[in-house]
Amino acid sequence: MKIKYYKPSAVSGSAILMVVVITALAAIVLAAYLGLVSRQNYSTVRSQAWNSTIPVIEAGIEDAMAHLNAHGSTNLNCDDWRPVGGLYVMRRDVGDNYYVVTISNFVAGASNNNPMIDSRGYVSMPVQIASSHNTMLAAAGVSSGNGIMARGIRVATGKNALFAKGLVAKGQIDMNGNNIATDSFDSSDPNYSVGGKYSSAKRKDNGDVATNSGLVNSVNVGNADILGHISTGPGGSVSIGPNGSVGDLAWGGANGVKPGWVKDDMNIIFPDVKVPFTGGAFSLSGGSVGGTSYDYVLGNGNYQASSLSMGSKDKMIVTGTNTVLYVTGDFSMGGQSTITIAAGASLKLYVAGSSGSIGGNGVINPGAALNFIYYGLPSNTSLSFSGNAAFTGVIYAPNATFTMNGGGSSTYDFVGASITKTVTMNGHFNFHYDEALSKYGPARGFVVTSWNEMSPQEVAGLAIE
Repeated sequence: MKIKYYKPSAVSGSAILMVVVITALAAIVLAAYLGLVSRQNYSTVRSQAWNSTIPVIEAGIEDAMAHLNAHGSTNLNCDDWRPVGGLYVMRRDVGDNYYVVTISNFVAGASNNNPMIDSRGYVSMPVQIASSHNTMLAAAGVSSGNGIMARGIRVATGKNALFAKGLVAKGQIDMNGNNIATDSFDSSDPNYSVGGKYSSAKRKDNGDVATNSGLVNSVNVGNADILGHISTGPGGSVSIGPNGSVGDLAWGGANGVKPGWVKDDMNIIFPDVKVPFTGGAFSLSGGSVGGTSYDYVLGNGNYQASSLSMGSKDKMIVTGTNTVLYVTGDFSMGGQSTITIAAGASLKLYVAGSSGSIGGNGVINPGAALNFIYYGLPSNTSLSFSGNAAFTGVIYAPNATFTMNGGGSSTYDFVGASITKTVTMNGHFNFHYDEALSKYGPARGFVVTSWNEMSPQEVAGLAIE
């Protein structure tokens, strides 16, 4: 029996080689595709983890802002915040994640406080991501050793002026009188005042009127001449009469509203007035100053009265540079009564009674508006102004309905600013907002002025957790 031997042909060898090559190419392409999918999956998951740090960081910023606004006028070392190396530090868990937030550049009681907030968010990474690509994770601020991604935001803060606008209310504002006008000046700037006083020759157009109300006709301008902006709450509207005007100096009192000078973007929280002191106050008494007899003489310090009704020809003089009068009941001025603020003196009047009234010959204040401030506590629900003389001062009574009656032929009727629950203007009034109040007046609280993302080195530089 003969066995035949067949020698493989060159064609068969080429086919086998081609199969091997194609298989190798397919493996390379598949490996590249799987690598691409893996990197894409990594990038997607990492991006999700990166973005998920933002809510954690924001929670830290809100925590710090709330702490500043609650205790920024006294001491931050409370409510579980702790001082460490010149910083005030808080760490809180947010689900499986957490934040570490610090407050720096804070000086208790300083009028020019501008604290800095550093909020770092720490988010747990998925296991497959945290255990790979360590070089890339480290560059992104991730602690690859414990599977945590870290990211930080640095926030600059500043005090928000309480009297940033002229005539402000929580609710409706009704200018139903005759010859009502608003404008502004700056008692701290000689370019826009004369000796710190209002002058029509140097007036400005920031006599703003604002309300939180979002109702129809939140502001009734009537025929008033508003040199300034009007702001209402979201959805609010403004009613204007045939001779009413809202605009800037260039608008020149033209009838109607200059485009862009009425907006519905007002949404401000006005904090309640707190009791100024609890005990240790002087009682009111009279005396002689400069050869003139007064029914009430107030020097430096705290004074308290259960109620105060000034009638007939009652006279009060304030000689102290830091005088506080707390009236636990109603306050009223009638007849020819007068409160005189001596040169260089100042008075903060707190009224807790339901009713407040400034009438008679009014408050004679030769200084700046800040030299007389009327504070209405939450129980002060009604305030009227009907003085025969010009008024220079500030009113802050956020729960009071404010009625302005009378007015005369003077162009110097009301100088300063006011914040109340509602406003009704009857008669003739010229309202001049002093822009210096936004720079030197009391603050409503801290607000964010700028923010920037921290570098990985800055995020990693905090040794406190």
